[in-house]
Amino acid sequence: MRAAGPPEGAPARDWTTPADLKAQVLRLWERDALLDAPFPLQLKLRVPSSAALSERFDAVRAWVADLQHGSSAGAYRLVLREVRHRVIGHNSLPGEVWMDTLDAALRLIGKVREARTFQTLLTRTQNEQPTLVPWLQLQPRRALESAGDWPRLLHIVGWLQAHPRPGIYLRQVDLPGIHSKFIEAQRGVLAELLDLALPAQAIDGESRGASRFASRYGFREKPARVRLRFLDPGHAAWVPGTDADYTLSTQAFARFHAAPQRVFITENEINFLAMPPVADSLVVFGAGYGFDALAQADWLQQRRVHYWGDIDTHGFAILDQLRAHFPHAISFLMDRDTLLAHRSQWITEPQPTQRDLPRLTDDERRLYDDLRWRRLGDEPVRLEQERIAFGRVEQAVAAL
Repeated sequence: MRAAGPPEGAPARDWTTPADLKAQVLRLWERDALLDAPFPLQLKLRVPSSAALSERFDAVRAWVADLQHGSSAGAYRLVLREVRHRVIGHNSLPGEVWMDTLDAALRLIGKVREARTFQTLLTRTQNEQPTLVPWLQLQPRRALESAGDWPRLLHIVGWLQAHPRPGIYLRQVDLPGIHSKFIEAQRGVLAELLDLALPAQAIDGESRGASRFASRYGFREKPARVRLRFLDPGHAAWVPGTDADYTLSTQAFARFHAAPQRVFITENEINFLAMPPVADSLVVFGAGYGFDALAQADWLQQRRVHYWGDIDTHGFAILDQLRAHFPHAISFLMDRDTLLAHRSQWITEPQPTQRDLPRLTDDERRLYDDLRWRRLGDEPVRLEQERIAFGRVEQAVAAL
């Protein structure tokens, strides 16, 4: 049975309508391609087939009338073509559609005000920061999103040109109407603008991403901190009646030469707080991937370092990364016996890694291979460190 088509008097869906023409122009706007498009601009036009002219002539006439209505309203310009057809004879049908001016295109999609705002931004930028004009021309819609903040953004760019790599905290920038939270909130846009406006020597090319904005442009960064607990009640730093929980700057931690001989690193705060007493030892609250705060402490090279992470692929990847700084680090409670003894506590690792880890021991590598190749179950296995029975933690500490 033949599928039902549109009603006899209704245009077919595959013929271009005024709404389709508007959508074409709007797509150009959304791709940031309208403001610098060449005008006159020809739009795509899908027209009725020869068969439709004879079989659905009323629908064709309705389609033509619809397009001519938009043309007569000045939305676009129609170019007619002469058609000689064996059934309907000689007729004039739409053959081309043109947008003659940018202003007409903007009126069609209701973006006249936005375009005027953009021109204001462009003029101001040409006068104050001409090196930023290409950024505006490539990304007009992003510029419009920042239109209310644009004068302040230009002010910050100009200030950094006059004060390259200022060596102060963001909160110390003293500009009218600009506070540190504004700079922090605009780091993404500012980074793109500053990369264009500042000389190469004012930019630290090794610092990338929003989190490294301060160091990239020469501001002081908030000092990284290292949190630690003394596990030996006999240590001189132990204060009776407290949990001996301290936080040091990385600089102070790097000079902490009187530290105990054994250092545990754990990724879980509860494990950090509940770690049982151990003679001549302390525990550091780790930070997952990234050990920059610890890497500056050369004295750790002369200490026994134990890393306690989750038994999963990422736990071993973090251990491997730690050994890039401290090759002598020993894993703690990250062995096959511990994993198998807690089968009821296994969960699924959401996004396991499968890359090779060259710094694992033979036993660790065998367990890691079982985890990454799913040899222990249908799903990737994970034993979080906080799910390990505390009695087993005490036994492992005592065994040391």
